Amino acid sequence: MTQPKNFVAAACAGAFLLAGVAAHAQTKWDMPTPYSDGEFHTRNVRMFVEDVKKATNGAVEINVHSNGSLIKHPDILRAVSTGQVAIGEFLLGQFGNEDPVFAADNIPFLATGYDSAMKFYVAQKPLLEKKLAARGMKLLYAVAWPGQGIYSKNALKSVDDLKGTKFRTYSPMTARMAELLGASPTVIQVPEIPQMFATGAVQAMITSSATGTSTKAWEFVKNYYNTSAFHPKNAIVVNQRTFARLSEAQQKAIVDAGAVAEKRGWELSKAREKEANETLAKNGITLHDPDAAMRDAFGKVGAQIAAEWEKSAGADGAAILKAYGAK
Repeated sequence: MTQPKNFVAAACAGAFLLAGVAAHAQTKWDMPTPYSDGEFHTRNVRMFVEDVKKATNGAVEINVHSNGSLIKHPDILRAVSTGQVAIGEFLLGQFGNEDPVFAADNIPFLATGYDSAMKFYVAQKPLLEKKLAARGMKLLYAVAWPGQGIYSKNALKSVDDLKGTKFRTYSPMTARMAELLGASPTVIQVPEIPQMFATGAVQAMITSSATGTSTKAWEFVKNYYNTSAFHPKNAIVVNQRTFARLSEAQQKAIVDAGAVAEKRGWELSKAREKEANETLAKNGITLHDPDAAMRDAFGKVGAQIAAEWEKSAGADGAAILKAYGAK
């Protein structure tokens, strides 16, 4: 049966209209991240993005801009907060000067090791979500870095051996830690670490085994103390207004993908730490587990820094420490 020309034209117009609606319904987000594609955080982000795409049947597509290529790390929090971008990743502790709650996981020797770090995250999370919400953001998930350990040129018989050493630090809390250990804090960026050790500008530092492998620490130090002093976290956040424009099903898909990414990310972090420790040992660095006396001395330093942090964080700090069981 032949249809009238006007019917065919109307049908074609309707088809084009539906195609246009479908195209319009697709949501595309840009996502700035600070680290390279090879870093486990970025690999986890890309798996999260793929999970979201699958769960929404391609209706929500997130384009990852890694290695600070779209927005530099210090500007990502503000970019998501203002809606310049819909979603992003950043290191929480980098913004501790804006709110002490963001730097809570940088307190050394308070939550050592992954189990304690997760317990601390659970304690910190309600306040963290509240602080991010006040800036127009929703926390989707957070993943810890490998634990921070101490590298030294000479073996340490006790914590007292750090007194008088020039100690590489990278944040106010690590600088305060060095001071309380009797060392002289020296701020040095990662690319400068090998040269500073080679010239004697520093004799010790605190950082993860992962950073140790990336800087080839075996070329300038011989000892690594696996203190797992703290596990700083990366947060993945979404602009709340942008998120609210999605359908309930799409919102659920993103939240669910975030929960999966969080669990997977912590496992990837553990694997990264294990791999890095093995690489350090293979290249001649002696790995030490601190003895009881060292752990006690480090613990006292951590308790003092925690008290100082609590004072700066006020009721929020007290709430986090109480929830964690440190009060």
